[in-house]
Amino acid sequence: MESTAVSTSTLAPDEFDRNVPRICGVCGDKATGFHFNAMTCEGCKGFFRRSMKRKASFTCPFSGSCTITKDNRRHCQACRLKRCVDIGMMKEFILTDEEVQRKKDLIQRRKDEEAQREAQREARKPRLTDGQTLVISTLVEAHHKTFDDSYSDFSRFRPPVREGPVTRSASRAASLHSLSDASSDSFSHSPESVDAKPVNFNNLMMMYQEQGGSPDSSEDGSRLSMLPHLADLVSYSIQKVIGFAKMIPGFRELTADDQIALLKSSAIEVIMLRSNQSFSLEDMSWSCGAPDFKYQISDVTKAGHTLELLEPLVKFQVGLKKLNLHEEEHVLLMAICLLSPDRPGVQDHARIEALQDNISETLQAYIRLSHPGGRLLYAKMIQKLADLRSLNEEHSKQYRSLSFQPEHSMQLTPLVLEVFGSEVS
Repeated sequence: MESTAVSTSTLAPDEFDRNVPRICGVCGDKATGFHFNAMTCEGCKGFFRRSMKRKASFTCPFSGSCTITKDNRRHCQACRLKRCVDIGMMKEFILTDEEVQRKKDLIQRRKDEEAQREAQREARKPRLTDGQTLVISTLVEAHHKTFDDSYSDFSRFRPPVREGPVTRSASRAASLHSLSDASSDSFSHSPESVDAKPVNFNNLMMMYQEQGGSPDSSEDGSRLSMLPHLADLVSYSIQKVIGFAKMIPGFRELTADDQIALLKSSAIEVIMLRSNQSFSLEDMSWSCGAPDFKYQISDVTKAGHTLELLEPLVKFQVGLKKLNLHEEEHVLLMAICLLSPDRPGVQDHARIEALQDNISETLQAYIRLSHPGGRLLYAKMIQKLADLRSLNEEHSKQYRSLSFQPEHSMQLTPLVLEVFGSEVS
């Protein structure tokens, strides 16, 4: 009977003060609350309930004035019951069996209702579909396979020269034709093997890396001492963007012409997005491993770029860095950037737009799940894509200007010339 009964127990005001000791008024044991109008332990609560329900009559074998303690409370039931009454325990507070059952049913009903409300809250929580989860994992894997965060391949580029002319011997010392080795060594898990083919963008798109060497530097040197190194860096980065694009769900199903159009137009934007991983807010530089590969704004000016590009580029990098994007958000943004149906030369706008919409919906779902309070994050990310368009236009203009100058164009790789200097005959 004791195991199923429910008492009308209330909490005293000091129940919420953990520093106030709670002592059973009957036996001195640790009390658990107010039971039947008095502060008691569970044992005395049960004893009083049983005694009242059975209408028990006890007789003290001693003088009728036993001191009840935790240890001897079972020795004299009469004095224990008397003590219960003396401290204010009242039989009127004891529920009948029917009342006990009603109270138990009420408690269970409330539990069931709370469980139902919790289930409804859980159902309303944002979540990713299986398809969206697959898209994210695929893009993260693609990024890992095409982005070496150790930057070990940078040592294979023509060396950075921050002062003085670029000599023919320095250029030959680290010719760009070693990039083909860099790609196969560092990314041996690339999804396709590489066959020797002429150097052009179409072939690169199929095999992810450039074949052939780079032209020698001018014997009399150039004031653009960093141009050879940064041209190699950009050429290498384009190869990796091609590899990343090939693993975007649905990209391979596009026509070859549309793939080429998308990559030519977006390559530098994706490179700028990726470079944010190495960008430092502390000194506004890009740190890519070894000290030689820490790039300041002054280094980029020595490759022929002006502040018309560099000022908004740094502003873009700072703003993007401060968004503190998750890796998943970063790769989704790169895919959205690449799958832009309004790129020049694109034919199947509807198909590309559908692919981009799918990625965009996945990004929004991920943001809702991972940034409950970040309602503006998606809008800020899309604004970054608009900023990239302006940067892309200025970057292409400056590279085309370089390519019109023979002493500088010979420092550029065939891939860079084709992507950014395609107007040069």
